[in-house]
Amino acid sequence: MTVYTTVGKPTTRVEGPEKVTGKALYPADIAVEGTIWGKVLRSPLPHARILSIDTSKAKALPGVHAVLTAADLPNTLVGRRLRDMPVLARDKTRFIGEKVAAVAADSPDLAEEALDLIEVEYEELPAVFDPIKATDPGAPIIHDRINEYIGLPQQVEEPTNRFVRSVFEKGNIAKGFAEADMVFEHSFLAPWVHQGFMEPHTCLVEIDDAGKAQVWVNNKAPFGLRGQVAEAAELEPTQIRINPVYIGGDFGGKGDFMDVPICYFLAKASHRPVKMVMSYVEEFMAGNPRHQAFITIRSGVMRNGTLVAREGHVVFNSGAYGAFKPGVNIAGGKELSGSYRTPNVHITVDNVYTNNVPCGHMRAPGSPQAVFAQESHMDMIAKELGIDPIEFRIKNVLREGDTNIDGHALTPLRGEETLRKGSDASGWNTLKPSPNIGLGIALYDRHTGGGQSTSVVVAETDGTATLRTPAFDQGAGVHTVLQQIVAEELSLPLDLVRVVATDTDAVASDSGVGGSRATHTAGQATYRAAQQLRQDLVERAAKKMGVAVNSVQFKDRKFTTDNSTSSISLSEVVSEAKENGKPLSAQVTYSPEAPDETTSFCTQIAEVQVDPETGQVKVLRFFSIHDVGTVFNPLAHQGQIEGGIIMGLGQALMEHLKIEEGQVAVGHFGDYKIPTIQDIPELTTVLLENPAGPTPYQGRGIGELTNVPVIAAIANAVADAVGVRITELPITAEKVLAGIKSKSKAS
Repeated sequence: MTVYTTVGKPTTRVEGPEKVTGKALYPADIAVEGTIWGKVLRSPLPHARILSIDTSKAKALPGVHAVLTAADLPNTLVGRRLRDMPVLARDKTRFIGEKVAAVAADSPDLAEEALDLIEVEYEELPAVFDPIKATDPGAPIIHDRINEYIGLPQQVEEPTNRFVRSVFEKGNIAKGFAEADMVFEHSFLAPWVHQGFMEPHTCLVEIDDAGKAQVWVNNKAPFGLRGQVAEAAELEPTQIRINPVYIGGDFGGKGDFMDVPICYFLAKASHRPVKMVMSYVEEFMAGNPRHQAFITIRSGVMRNGTLVAREGHVVFNSGAYGAFKPGVNIAGGKELSGSYRTPNVHITVDNVYTNNVPCGHMRAPGSPQAVFAQESHMDMIAKELGIDPIEFRIKNVLREGDTNIDGHALTPLRGEETLRKGSDASGWNTLKPSPNIGLGIALYDRHTGGGQSTSVVVAETDGTATLRTPAFDQGAGVHTVLQQIVAEELSLPLDLVRVVATDTDAVASDSGVGGSRATHTAGQATYRAAQQLRQDLVERAAKKMGVAVNSVQFKDRKFTTDNSTSSISLSEVVSEAKENGKPLSAQVTYSPEAPDETTSFCTQIAEVQVDPETGQVKVLRFFSIHDVGTVFNPLAHQGQIEGGIIMGLGQALMEHLKIEEGQVAVGHFGDYKIPTIQDIPELTTVLLENPAGPTPYQGRGIGELTNVPVIAAIANAVADAVGVRITELPITAEKVLAGIKSKSKAS
């Protein structure tokens, strides 16, 4: 295995000092002279026609600089791909919390006072909250002009609330079920879950003297955001600049436009910079949570445990709009096929409008819901067949030469190795059975994402290097990885490599951070730019020393020849180039032509203890076994694994954004429970390293892999401990106790 100088070494975060000293600036910290505050009036009804809006009293309030309704804005719709959402509700409101009017005032309190003075007359309309009922004949139609929306993947038959359907299939599903000895069918429900980031959505917009919108916002996909705002405001994208700031946590939730378009319009109307900060009440009622999912899965199996057919249906409750989703559909639904070599598969994934909060993306969109159902289903089948759950998975796991549901021949396929290592690490076959203690397993594999990115690497006259990247660090540590790459390729100590995030004027475009892509896309752009710069430096040094290029060695900021008879410093080479008007830098745009077909497997095993008197579940130990490529930074890599496990544990046992008749029933973290340090079990990680992957140095993504199988592993462990199968998340003590009592009565 190749040994690198900086890659593969534990490295502290490049932005760490700024964050711990308070020097790091988040959007709420940005101070622009003359800034005023924006607030929005939200609908109290889930579905209503707007009859009138009277803003006269709000406009007359001293200190109020702008009051806007949809009548003051262009009649445009906004969205990441599907443009189906107005900046302010026009004619109708479709969920409790939708923006109806906006004000900009001297202070947040004054803005709130102005909102109270706005009078809106509504005509309440029939609403529908259940995505299954929303597709019934006669259900209230939430979007009656859906086929006019830009970005709709395919035209739909009207009237309907199902705005997109995706079908994934291979083989002959009817033939597969006809050949099966047994057929098993189960249904599952996963609720809404919020990303739970510490920093709420925040933005600041200033329109400068040239008429250009300067934007500071916690958004990880700035080029996408620029396009969304430009379209909503009927501007050219070049009339908007997204400026880099720190992002206080993302977990998939900070890739959309949120308040930026209305913030722009308030700034334009008031001729003042405007700042907007969502409260956590607003985050819960009008953010972009993980989708509620209704799942049915059906499998045909031979008596020896061979899977021959798999049919599944996922209904994602999209809420009132699809604008927050970059792909419109939620691709994770296809994970009902699992990491298995089932020859005949048919998966249907529906996205349905309802009068609930619009949903968006969260870490591995759709996959935790689907894998919870799929891996629970696998255990339920294994129990009925009398086969050990690990052996059942080993028998059916994908192997080299197999294709997945998309028809791709993925590689490397090391699922069996992770399963066997998980068995060994957890003592699966040797752990002495104890009352109310159980082990549960789940398996998942995920690709490394792709996209476009551009990097510029600059050699400075003081012997240091600067990387300029449009990739914003949303908390996962991408800037540290990029720093390591530059240091590796230029043979520099880490502290001599500076990373600078650039604004959207610096390069043409960038896909943004997310989808397990950053180390791949930004990494490759940086790697190739650093290599080009190194080659340029070596050629210049060789010319200056009068030797052949292939005889020059570059190390410790010094160029030497093979026989070390002469040398020249990096500073000398760079200074001479700059004196001649040629700053030394290299710029590379990386955009892979074909989708990457590399995958990584993760086996997770939970050991839980269940209190039979209360139903309380305690996770005692948790094992995470990963098939990985080259690990860039073991410290950050392990942080991603453990962070994902804890997030999955929260979704398994406690997290639930409760929504009743369209009304979000939680308003703060006292009501919305997330794990604390006391909930975290003993964690064990096993890495099976295999340098094979699309990133520089053959690495693979880890960010979205670790949180997905956790839920199913815990659900399977609870079933193993007390024989209670929970099919509706979260796995609360009340549900487990009810299952124990029901089981006791039945016996």
